[in-house]
Amino acid sequence: MAARHLSGTDWAATTRRPMADAIEDHDAVWSLLGSVRAVLFDFDGPICDLFRGASTKDTATEVKVAAREYWGTLDAEVESCEDSHGILGRLRDMYDSRHRSLDPRPLELAERIVTAQEQRAVETAEPASDVAALVDLLSELGLPLVIVSNNAEQPIRAYLEQHGLDEKFVGVFGRDPKNARHMKPHPHCLERARAFLDVPFPACLMVGDQPTDLTAAQKAGTRFLGYTEDTLKAAEMKHDGADAVVLSHLPLVEIAGKLLANR
Repeated sequence: MAARHLSGTDWAATTRRPMADAIEDHDAVWSLLGSVRAVLFDFDGPICDLFRGASTKDTATEVKVAAREYWGTLDAEVESCEDSHGILGRLRDMYDSRHRSLDPRPLELAERIVTAQEQRAVETAEPASDVAALVDLLSELGLPLVIVSNNAEQPIRAYLEQHGLDEKFVGVFGRDPKNARHMKPHPHCLERARAFLDVPFPACLMVGDQPTDLTAAQKAGTRFLGYTEDTLKAAEMKHDGADAVVLSHLPLVEIAGKLLANR
């Protein structure tokens, strides 16, 4: 019999499953979903691909131009930053390092510029695969769902409404517009969510795709499920203490469906 030559797609299908089996612990996922009382989702990643791989350098540049009009020369850490969330944090660091003697208006302008960028991105954001099915199943299981994010709340709410998810989430806890230092890995948005839910942190599960999400969850004392298609990042999350990691929402959908059927 002639040897069968695998296409790139076939090869990916045959190799991904062993990699997934080595990373995804479905027993751990089952235990998490079956024992928690609330689920906290990060927004950009687990819910949607907000920027679809596009750089936020232009937004960071716009923020720096606005800041120079008030502060003149910016610190090197600010000038070198080419990320929209990073620039918010570094501007705040510069402001605090000068004992808040600088004009605070660049902080307010930066927040407005970055929020406007996020609002534009919502129009073309791509939903995460199977997220609608997952949200439906978790809601049917009676788990209150909230968003905890470094993005501004207004764009998040706009996205949820556009995609018919607004009634599935009982709360949105985004970036503190008054203090960028409260962005994850600071647990500020998780703490606000927990107070709203009135559920102890050990009974909450956070779903996130970044090391900063994991750190925030660990600081807060909540359980953490990593979500990423990157097998290297997945392995790093497991090594760093994630309770479980998945490479897609499909295992969560399957397990949530079984939990619901077993009721």
